[in-house]
Amino acid sequence: MPVLQFPENFVWGVATSAYQIEGAWDEDGRSPSHWDTFAHTPGKTRNGENGDVACDHYHRWPEDIALMASLGIQAYRFSVSWPRILPTGGRKVNEAGLDYYDKLVDGLLERGIRPFITLYHWELPQTLQELGGWPAREVVDHFVALADVVSRRLGDRVKDWITHNEPWCTSMLSHQIGLHAPGWQNWLAALRAAHHVLLSHGLAMPVIRANAPQAEVGIAPNYEPAYPLTRTEADLNAARIWDGYYIRWFNDPLFGRHYPADMVAYYEAQGYLPDGLDFVQANDMATIATPVDFIGVNNYTRQIMSGEISLDQFQTAANPNPNASYTEMNWEVYPNGLYDILNRLHFDYQAPKIYITENGCSYSDGPSSGSRIADTRRIEYFQSYLAGIHKAIGNGVPVAGYFVWSFMDNFEWSLGYSQRFGIVYVDYETQQRLPKDSAFWYGDVIRQNRLEIE
Repeated sequence: MPVLQFPENFVWGVATSAYQIEGAWDEDGRSPSHWDTFAHTPGKTRNGENGDVACDHYHRWPEDIALMASLGIQAYRFSVSWPRILPTGGRKVNEAGLDYYDKLVDGLLERGIRPFITLYHWELPQTLQELGGWPAREVVDHFVALADVVSRRLGDRVKDWITHNEPWCTSMLSHQIGLHAPGWQNWLAALRAAHHVLLSHGLAMPVIRANAPQAEVGIAPNYEPAYPLTRTEADLNAARIWDGYYIRWFNDPLFGRHYPADMVAYYEAQGYLPDGLDFVQANDMATIATPVDFIGVNNYTRQIMSGEISLDQFQTAANPNPNASYTEMNWEVYPNGLYDILNRLHFDYQAPKIYITENGCSYSDGPSSGSRIADTRRIEYFQSYLAGIHKAIGNGVPVAGYFVWSFMDNFEWSLGYSQRFGIVYVDYETQQRLPKDSAFWYGDVIRQNRLEIE
């Protein structure tokens, strides 16, 4: 049985996000977010489901972090709910909301669990959405205020900060494709939103560092590498366009390369940038390229591209790999995609440090006999991806930690409660938590700091 030993001080964690687990959507001074508005709009989510209650983590967090501790979890990546802290944007603090995260951080530290805070995981106060949302430059200053308020309160204890989760989702999935809040389908709005998210990241980093001098600050893009269906020119070009749309449009500015020229030309030719990059102001690109301490990697699958694809319909090659395994999200299990991304971030972009901030899979395994949940496919998924990570580390890639998505089953955005990513099963009727076999398996990996391949 091969044994893969991970580096000393490698960080093993789990991840969640506020709207997906907290519930308490209108309690203790929290205002609606644009996701509350979206999820309460008929037809926007599966079965009309929403995050009003979700996993009730807002009330059950002591139980949840006790469960983390029992499994040996070393770090917990969670997001703050912007409308819980600053209900109308600006700097008018809702003290009850900030106190909640104060208690959560203290509770984690008391149990020896290292907190990783994500400032934005898609919860924009509805009042700011009504000002224009992320396509409006005004929102940038509001985000910097959030970063200042939260890091002032928690920066004495929290040393690991992520500004944004998945900027592609905040911009393209939400404003071009329309599957996420606010549900727009407007290319120019999406590209403006992408720029303002990146700009707010660059402006927030020095603020966090000033308030928490010992902190490390990064960002967590999502990465779905593209591979051509065939070696034809059309398929190769389709893979290049996807790579520019999904990865390089965000990565290149973060690492000081401006927006990729081939994609600017492509968007202009398509009519998506009628006035070019008119939303880019002096010094914006230098601000976006403020050096990060680490880059977060959210990866689940890959894309296979053909010349028939259309970014407008968000289409990829149909049934590209019939012999592959797929999760219940219909995402191909392809660990080599993460391996390729890690090498690219190191050898091409020279990322200083990398955390796998999300990696996981949706399978609906539930209790069978007694309370046992034998989610064997999830364990096999983790094994294959961790083996790829270990291989990348052997190449010199500075991977410093790994966060399972997700700690527990939760609200999966527009898909409602139809998908289960957790290593802990949640009975949404009773709110009972049941660790799956994958949770106990992961605890063993953490304790040994190694992976045994069966």
